[in-house]
Amino acid sequence: MEKLASGRVTQKSSELLDRFNSSLLFDKKLYAEDIKGSIAHARMLESRGIITKNELEEIVTGLNRIKEEIESDSFVFDIADEDIHMAIEKRLTQLIGDSGKKLHTARSRNDQVALDFRLYVQKNGLKIKFLLFKLEKVLLEIAKEHTDTILPGMTHLQHAQPINFAYHMLAYMSMFKRDIQRLESSYERNDLSPIGCAALAGTVYDIDRVHTAKALGFKEPTINCLDTVSDRDFALDILYNISVIMMHISRLSEELILWSSSEFGFITLSDSYSTSSSIMPQKKNPDVPELLRGKSGRVYGNLISLLTVLKGLPLAYNKDMQEDKEGVFDSVETAQICIEILSEALATMSVNRENMARACKVGHLSATDLADYLVKKCDMAFRDAYKITGAIVVEAEKMGIDISELPFEIIKALAPCVKEDILEYLNLRNSMNARVSEGATATKSTRKQIEHFEKWLQESVK
Repeated sequence: MEKLASGRVTQKSSELLDRFNSSLLFDKKLYAEDIKGSIAHARMLESRGIITKNELEEIVTGLNRIKEEIESDSFVFDIADEDIHMAIEKRLTQLIGDSGKKLHTARSRNDQVALDFRLYVQKNGLKIKFLLFKLEKVLLEIAKEHTDTILPGMTHLQHAQPINFAYHMLAYMSMFKRDIQRLESSYERNDLSPIGCAALAGTVYDIDRVHTAKALGFKEPTINCLDTVSDRDFALDILYNISVIMMHISRLSEELILWSSSEFGFITLSDSYSTSSSIMPQKKNPDVPELLRGKSGRVYGNLISLLTVLKGLPLAYNKDMQEDKEGVFDSVETAQICIEILSEALATMSVNRENMARACKVGHLSATDLADYLVKKCDMAFRDAYKITGAIVVEAEKMGIDISELPFEIIKALAPCVKEDILEYLNLRNSMNARVSEGATATKSTRKQIEHFEKWLQESVK
């Protein structure tokens, strides 16, 4: 059968070209968006008198039948059709005859594919956003249970100061909140309809781009058609957004892996989200967070790939842009399952409070409190207080105990100005709760942060 798009090229294309040129194997994923866009375009054509009402009804009926065929797996895909757009149009013409040939009036595959792809990105950006909201709710529930659960806060992966586990979880909530806001910003920025731009310069037909934009749920049409058909910033946006989400997931996964090790023992992952060794029966492996950590590299590659494809393209559309979709499809699907399984793994893990508290006795976490005490109560310069505190830490090291366990007499010998209340300052839980500044780790401050996130979630999830 002759191809629908076979104007200037008169010889039959080779089978090798069909295989090389076709995007049908992957862009058939856009069938629903293509049919939705075609119906909106047809209705606009009818409203402008370009096709008749009867032709519109035939087109809509035919497109809905094609959708049913695709979803019931009875649609026959032919790689010679090149892409999903031509496959649907060819089948429509088979079903309804000449009326089907009129559907492509006042549009090109250039604005058609830009529309389908943008609809896909917008739809899936929303899906990812709501999966992140689910993840945020899981983190919030964990935080509510652990505002008094003390563990070592770290810098350079070394014990630094005592914090609570809720506070640590809220740090990740802050990251994922930014991810949600980034998705919302991208959605708003890309809420523009490409259809009606045709190949690159618009069309001679008296169309109504506002009509189709509103019918498709967009805020308004794009401004410049030359930019529109060559624009893939919306695809780069979702790839970048997913890359940042996966970076945050990878950081949390790294901590879950460390925390579940025997050396830490801070958490225990559920058996439902762990695996066994193929040879060592005693092993329980944290494969979920390891895979989550690994998949960040995959989505980074998709972002870099599309940036590289686009970097040297002249205006307007070029066939290179056929390479825009597979990476986006892969990153979208990767992000969705990663967010879902992370939510489940977190919701089902156990937190080992005793191990966390025991770890706080390593590393002299309240040493900074001693230095601050000397500054405030002994009127010392901070550097002098810092030096004396270091000497006291050395003494604790010699005795094999934490600074919070030092007898008062030892501290007094090295810092004569201290009083017995210094022991209260060195208490690890008191140290944590002394940090009451905005955004700090004290239980009181942490609960205030929880209230902030609860309010934000209530206002955001409608």
